[in-house]
Amino acid sequence: MAARRPLIVGNWKMNGLKASLAEAKAMADRAASEKPKAELGLCPPATLVAAMAKALGGSPADPHRIGVGGQDCHARSSGAHTGDISAEMLKDAGATYVIVGHSERRADHGETDAVVRAKAQAAHRAGLIAIICVGETLAQRDAGETLKVINGQLRASLPDDAAAANTVIAYEPVWAIGTGRTPTPAQVAEVHAAIRQDLMARFDDGAGFRLLYGGSVKPDNARQLMAVADVDGALVGGASLKINDFWPIVEAKN
Repeated sequence: MAARRPLIVGNWKMNGLKASLAEAKAMADRAASEKPKAELGLCPPATLVAAMAKALGGSPADPHRIGVGGQDCHARSSGAHTGDISAEMLKDAGATYVIVGHSERRADHGETDAVVRAKAQAAHRAGLIAIICVGETLAQRDAGETLKVINGQLRASLPDDAAAANTVIAYEPVWAIGTGRTPTPAQVAEVHAAIRQDLMARFDDGAGFRLLYGGSVKPDNARQLMAVADVDGALVGGASLKINDFWPIVEAKN
């Protein structure tokens, strides 16, 4: 099994206008210059996917190019689904990744594990890397149900065609997202070890899946989080909007 290359992906959520592309371009220029160890990606709102892919440029074969991703996709390739975007559309716009099952979509849009699974299958169908999110609420953690919840989400959200080449798992404890709170390194290690065990039990290449930590990842805690066993990178929220916040996180995995 080849060594897992670190991956750091910025999730811009519902932030960013055309003027924000200058910040992304600055990140791309710095990546080209410094050639970080980690693979990098940015997931802007759908309105900016094509423009960002064009602005960042670079060949898909360039290991130091910053890839672009979508924040969600529909399970169908086309049809009467007003307001939705298909995985094929994202691919056509220049995307490499798509986030599916983020807790904000599970909560705000009632997405079930079955819906997340269908979206991951759509991503694979279109040739995108699916970043599948899992995570427990504070009530579930306080009840001692964290590993049970994560195991259930993994089992039901990951399609059978998932593989290390087309799927990334992001552990994002719901109670840490946007709150400034983060689990201890020991808590992260426990969950990531359990995820790895589940993947290896189900998939022949389970040892090759990249596991990201997400949830209030910031410059001041990134190095500690990145040092945890089986943390192969990060899914970064607000700190990915500005190069001065994002780059220290990139450097934490060098």
